[in-house]
Amino acid sequence: MDGLQQTRTLAWRSLLQIRHNPWQLGDFSIQPILFLLLFLYVFGGAIAGSTGEYLRFILPGVIVMNMVFVTVYVGHGLNTDLTKGVFDRFRALPIARWAPLAGRIVADLVKQAWSILLLLAVGFLLGFRLGTSVTGLLAMAALVLTLALAVSWIMVLVGVIARDPEHVQLFGFTALFPVTFVSNVFVPVDTMPQWLQGVVNVNPVSNLADASRGLLVGGPVLEPTLWSLAWACAITAVFAPLSVWALNRRLMRG
Repeated sequence: MDGLQQTRTLAWRSLLQIRHNPWQLGDFSIQPILFLLLFLYVFGGAIAGSTGEYLRFILPGVIVMNMVFVTVYVGHGLNTDLTKGVFDRFRALPIARWAPLAGRIVADLVKQAWSILLLLAVGFLLGFRLGTSVTGLLAMAALVLTLALAVSWIMVLVGVIARDPEHVQLFGFTALFPVTFVSNVFVPVDTMPQWLQGVVNVNPVSNLADASRGLLVGGPVLEPTLWSLAWACAITAVFAPLSVWALNRRLMRG
């Protein structure tokens, strides 16, 4: 229980920094809204025939895309703490070794939840209407946050091995851009070349986007949800131990 309380305290420490620097929420607030508006009004008519119809398709996709991109800031924040010696000070305190790392991840999950809430609010203002139920909406948010937790472990590993915060962003966005754009976030799979459809269909971003659409506007839910959870388990099983090992190794070297 002490470790959990320490995690909560350290997560609150990270969130309190927003009060002194509100721009920390900029990437969780301004960026997703810009993406939604740009894709909706630039591509909506061409892809779906109307912005209203495209909004039903793109809003769940942008929620997923934003989740993937902002996980980079988990690694960025962790690397900043490492390079500034914050973790060295934590090691001198009588706290669980995993609490600072868990606190960083929990704080970013709270920011992720804020992004989801904000995007849904903007979507409703633009005319989006829920096609399922409030339970489906909550299930969608929980599923997206589950995948966010899993992907965060990848970014933790990047944050530990990168030389400085700038390299975290460089490596993170370079890896995440193709995974996100080679998916069904922006366009239906059946509009793509046959050879590309197979790649898109097994992409975890596509699975999560399908599940999110099913939970928000209706459609298949069970299969894409199970695939999303399977991806979350697989990513966590591989990258969580690697990240903890790499972090301990770096702290021992330091």
